[in-house]
Amino acid sequence: MPSFAIGETDFLMDNQPFRVLSGALHYFRVHPELWADRIRKARLMGLNTIETYVPWNAHAPHRGEFDAVGQLDLARFLDLIQAEGMHAIVRPGPYICGEWHDGGLPGWLLRDSSVKLRSSDPGYLAAIADYFDAVYQILAPRQIQHGGPVILVQIENEYGAYGDDKDYLRALTTMTRSRGISVPLTTVDQPTPAMLADGSLAELHRTGSFGSRALQRLAVLREHQPTGPLMCSEFWCGWFDSWGEAHHTTDAEESARELDELLAQGASVNIYMFHGGTNFGFTSGANDKGTYRPIATSYDYDAPLAEDGTPTEKFWRFREVIAKYAPVPADVPARRQDAPTLQVPLLRSIPLWQVPLVEAEQFGPLPAAGDFGADGGYSCYSTTIDHGGLLAFGEVRDRAQVFLNGVPVGTLSRDHHERMLPLPVEAEGELTVLVEDQGGVNYGQRLGEAKGLLRPATLGGVPLDQWSAGALNLHDVGVIRAALDAAPSAATASGLCGPVFIAGSFELAEAADLFLDTSRWSKGVVWVNGFNLGRYWNRGPQTTLYVPAPLLNAGHNDIIVLETVAAESAVARFVARPDLGPTEE
Repeated sequence: MPSFAIGETDFLMDNQPFRVLSGALHYFRVHPELWADRIRKARLMGLNTIETYVPWNAHAPHRGEFDAVGQLDLARFLDLIQAEGMHAIVRPGPYICGEWHDGGLPGWLLRDSSVKLRSSDPGYLAAIADYFDAVYQILAPRQIQHGGPVILVQIENEYGAYGDDKDYLRALTTMTRSRGISVPLTTVDQPTPAMLADGSLAELHRTGSFGSRALQRLAVLREHQPTGPLMCSEFWCGWFDSWGEAHHTTDAEESARELDELLAQGASVNIYMFHGGTNFGFTSGANDKGTYRPIATSYDYDAPLAEDGTPTEKFWRFREVIAKYAPVPADVPARRQDAPTLQVPLLRSIPLWQVPLVEAEQFGPLPAAGDFGADGGYSCYSTTIDHGGLLAFGEVRDRAQVFLNGVPVGTLSRDHHERMLPLPVEAEGELTVLVEDQGGVNYGQRLGEAKGLLRPATLGGVPLDQWSAGALNLHDVGVIRAALDAAPSAATASGLCGPVFIAGSFELAEAADLFLDTSRWSKGVVWVNGFNLGRYWNRGPQTTLYVPAPLLNAGHNDIIVLETVAAESAVARFVARPDLGPTEE
């Protein structure tokens, strides 16, 4: 029977010392038809293990559900890892951070004000129990002792940066073990004494998360993990991008030097990320350490394998380093080739307000988005006013476009700390506010905060206490497509004012990766063949969206764009190479 264990100084595979050479690859950020390709390329770099988070909110958008098909087919992903002859590390949280919406915690849970998150609160643990029932049914039979790939499972995630509830960690450990998980259990924290002490238990194996100063950080880790193998289970080889900031990159040679220093100490490693992938749809998270910073759609991470699966300079430098410590296959992946280029006129359009996407509810005082079940994406609020003055909200989360009788009058952005807008004295009629949830905070004490417009709402100092509100249902584009099909076709692809849906179609000789140039648009969302590619924003840094080949057809394809502000050109331009934006020197 195969085995994996923690020895006095090493991991032990079948009782022999084993160094974990792992790379992070999140199945939920990669099209499932590309999983095998990305896994194989990890092996070609010299890795022997794949690590992934499990996003609770993606698998269980509603309580009592657990979706594990298509892009969420964790079982298939693990089986593909095994088929490539590799091992797996799984981090099911329940909190994952990962620059993912709400850190992976489901919206229905966050809306329960009686629950204390990331604690031994009985209500929180009861919800986790249902989740663990489902996820461990997938993991348990795929552990190494049963002939599967899983060698390590992580408890929680960087908990020492959040709390110190040891009863919580013990409960998660007990729940994990009672569901048939017998491989070693780990925790991860940044290597500071306080975080390593608060974030783990004696019976769990501590690992570190860092991207530099390996000797110093491994020494701190050893003080708190006196026996067993040292492991950096998040070796940060790059970084994520936020809207409005530069594209983050790290020097390939310097990153390789840091990796070499780490491996020279005999440590195991998980490269975060080996392949970042994409925050498709409305899945990206946000950070808020005084100013709200929503995460971009691309999760390229300046990783060894780029967002489109092609090797970067970091891939080749890491491969050279790993070859000093372990066998590396002779085969190498192909380098990037130019993608097909084409221009698609988007001749069909219809204003957002003419598409029946909102099932509005009636409220008195202003409701938060969670009060009408919204979880990500867009919400719409409306009320009737009979005078102007200063329109003010308690807070805007996260971006509000204000319209009077359908005419735009201003925008309020959370990242600019805006919550007030002057309306003309003679203002009268229907006041409508389109609110975008730009991503739930995924790290720190603001985790799980309410979204939408927050009370109070006043106009000229007078409370506005009669509201109609609801979420935009953008999960199924059938209604949008039907409305566009019924709309007249324009003669030319001229510029458009939003919020508006625009659409077109194009032909391909064969399916291939594409890169959609969004530089002539302002802000919105794109669907190709009904799949939500994610957000674009002229604030940058990225000016292209990645379109994976498996989404496309040889022959007919369609594209739908929701442009919320304005488009200089109603043309979809597909370009040869991705553009993730300028970098800081």
